[in-house]
Amino acid sequence: MNQQSQSPGGTFKKFIIALVVIVILALGITGVVYYLRYFGANVTDKQEYLYIHTDAGYNEVYANIREQGIVKDTTTFNWAAHNMNYVNRVKPGKYKLKSGMSNRALINMLKSGAQEAVKLSFHNLRLKTQFAGSVAKQLEPDSIAIISLLDSTKFIEKYGFNTENIYAMFIPNTYQMYWNTTSEKFFKRMYGEYEKFWTAERKQKAQALNLSPIQVSILASIVDAEALHDDEMPMIAGLYLNRLKRGIKLEADPTVIFATGDFTIKRVLNKYLNTPSPYNTYRNTGLPPGPIMMPSVNAINSVLNYKKHDYIYMCAKEDFSGYHNYASNVADHLANARRFQQALNERGIKR
Repeated sequence: MNQQSQSPGGTFKKFIIALVVIVILALGITGVVYYLRYFGANVTDKQEYLYIHTDAGYNEVYANIREQGIVKDTTTFNWAAHNMNYVNRVKPGKYKLKSGMSNRALINMLKSGAQEAVKLSFHNLRLKTQFAGSVAKQLEPDSIAIISLLDSTKFIEKYGFNTENIYAMFIPNTYQMYWNTTSEKFFKRMYGEYEKFWTAERKQKAQALNLSPIQVSILASIVDAEALHDDEMPMIAGLYLNRLKRGIKLEADPTVIFATGDFTIKRVLNKYLNTPSPYNTYRNTGLPPGPIMMPSVNAINSVLNYKKHDYIYMCAKEDFSGYHNYASNVADHLANARRFQQALNERGIKR
């Protein structure tokens, strides 16, 4: 029988080749696993943003990611977060998520604090509580934190305001800031915007009216509450300025409604006119101690650029267009008022 025996050298070679193949396969598999853990798509489309609160630790962040289904594979995210030392570098903020992001991309964004700025907007809010609630929906601080500063004499006096007129500091607009801005930094930013708004030109116009910027905003809040149409604001502002110059009570219906606290009132009856309040301009001469709503920029500018005329009375037009009839004497005003009252009666509006 002719049988060739395999040499020890040939067996060793095969062993080495097999070992090399195994090592290459192992390295390949390891590389694929490594790639998938770091670079593979993992972020889902279930959430648009990841919110990380101030003082939150990694465990809280990881729990939110799991509960909100932000990543498909939480195990690989957790592994990558530890290997990239994110667990010790958690930064608060509002982070924009993109479906298909890798663990590496997500963690790098979170580690660097590369959050998306919030476009904070507020316009024509009546009460401080409404304002605080609106801000709290857009930034991390809750409404209680905002209200506590609005009502803190010690805190706001450093900005030159008091608890009655602090509302005048907030200029309605849209501002970019980070979601985790503290309530204190929010106030500081708003004061900076207030300072920018009150340019030398605006201050000179206010001074020409013998009013401070705060007083202009208080009057503007009344103008804003009276005017349904922006184009009538300068006319209304001129009327109230005429009354102020003559020492006549403003007798503005919106201040009575504010004083009662009943904002469902559509018809200001005589019984409301004696409501005891420093905001009731039927009882008190001059401006109320603070704005009755957050005045718009249009209203502020309308006071500064008021329309000159001799009118001291106005009454809503009987056609319910939202505009007003004006008068310079009592007789004409009473005639205007009778027409409007008749129109109210015809529509069954009793209060």
